[in-house]
Amino acid sequence: MRYQDPDSTTPREPTLAEQRARRKALVEEEEREQAEAQAREVAQRKAATRRKVLIGSGVTVGLVGVVAAWYVVGTPDEVSAVCTDANGVVQNDQYCDDSYMSSHGGHYDSVSGLWILPLALGGGQYRYNYGGTGTVGQHVSGGTFTKPSGNTTVKTSAGKTVQRGGFGISSKSSSGGSGKSGGS
Repeated sequence: MRYQDPDSTTPREPTLAEQRARRKALVEEEEREQAEAQAREVAQRKAATRRKVLIGSGVTVGLVGVVAAWYVVGTPDEVSAVCTDANGVVQNDQYCDDSYMSSHGGHYDSVSGLWILPLALGGGQYRYNYGGTGTVGQHVSGGTFTKPSGNTTVKTSAGKTVQRGGFGISSKSSSGGSGKSGGS
């Protein structure tokens, strides 16, 4: 037979081996499609996670920048210092002055930031309150006992500078005892 007319001929039935091969090929094709679909899903999840991490990192860096800028802008160039006793009552500035305290036998405790006056001279502990207000004999209002850092100048109510801008000044007092400038 030289010519077979597709309209009039019937195809032969596939052999068992051909049927098995076709079924096996169909199963393998389905498995390959499922594996590709899973791989696409995993890649999409990884991309979404990576995107979220990058967005979160960008937001974090932005927030850190905003906080740093706010801190720099919000930090005053000059802060007032008020001398207080251990109870937070405003005292004369002389009690926080390193030269006065050294000449009267006072001792500066660098750990607590306190000037300690001997009991023979009335005793007591004195330190600066930074940014607070009040008059002698009244409880200090506001402020903090933490020394300002950075480029801040600290002045007493009398106008004496106890810390210049920068990282502060450390010195030896004239009586030979050691202490920080400003008694802070």
